[in-house]
Amino acid sequence: MSNHFDIIRRPVLTEKATDLRENLNQVAFKVDRRANKRQISEAVEKIFNVKVIKVRTINVPGKPKKLGKFSGMRTGYSKAIVTLKEGDKIEIFDKVE
Repeated sequence: MSNHFDIIRRPVLTEKATDLRENLNQVAFKVDRRANKRQISEAVEKIFNVKVIKVRTINVPGKPKKLGKFSGMRTGYSKAIVTLKEGDKIEIFDKVE
């Protein structure tokens, strides 16, 4: 992956992700499935100018869905929970609230 913006897809803005951000200084992102922890860490540090302590990744499987007689699967995605250095913040999340 050549670009940092190809690795970090979008932030996860759920109640649990907000709780992690406020209490544990952790931020959640949807990321490219092929990205490893080192690439995710470098991308977050370059894009947001913060220091990353730890990266945890989760592969979220797709869910089965039905519409009438048609059935299929939603696509899965990969999620990364990034722990930031004490005192570092990402300003985008502060503007959302």
